[in-house]
Amino acid sequence: MDYSFIVIEGNIGAGKTTLAKKIAEDYNAKLIPEEFAENPFLPKFYKDPDKYSFPLELSFLADRFHQLNKEIRNRDLFKSFVISDYYFTKSLIFARNTLSDDEYGLYRRIFDITYTNLPKPDLYVFLYLDIEKLIHNIQHRGRDYEKEIQPSYLEKIQNGYFEYMKQHQTEFKFLVIDTNNIDFVKNPDDYKKLTNLIFEKDYEVGINRVIL
Repeated sequence: MDYSFIVIEGNIGAGKTTLAKKIAEDYNAKLIPEEFAENPFLPKFYKDPDKYSFPLELSFLADRFHQLNKEIRNRDLFKSFVISDYYFTKSLIFARNTLSDDEYGLYRRIFDITYTNLPKPDLYVFLYLDIEKLIHNIQHRGRDYEKEIQPSYLEKIQNGYFEYMKQHQTEFKFLVIDTNNIDFVKNPDDYKKLTNLIFEKDYEVGINRVIL
């Protein structure tokens, strides 16, 4: 399919960054990776979420808007399309699950002002994994600041994504891929199955579900 901007999304540990990088390399795409490693609030948040949730979410909001607005609009003429391992609305999903009602109300006002100025993806891919497999992947990659992540938190984020897609299914082409039975990192055939779903099929606006 002739896409200009594709988003690969998913819960923490779903493999979205890995997949986006592989597609960027194999399909000559411009990659926009989420720049979260430098956020000074992230390790503090996992240890004390009540204290650091609001500054964390605001800093992510500012960083994501600046990066996406800059990278999407500054097209590389030598690349076929743009692919990102996150989308701006991720900020809203995480904030809804970490902020108090008053904080979220203020956050939402700021979000709405900035969101209207961003390009929308042609295809929004969501990689679905069971919570147990997410935990396994998180532990396997060994980031110290992620050791505090609880299954209950991952479940809230997962549900937040589902709720978001339900609310906005008239606006985007959502492709939800259940990847519980494949390993696209180690198995080239599984990776090919994923890319065929993304590039060889056309989808209606709304939620399109596939189990691999």
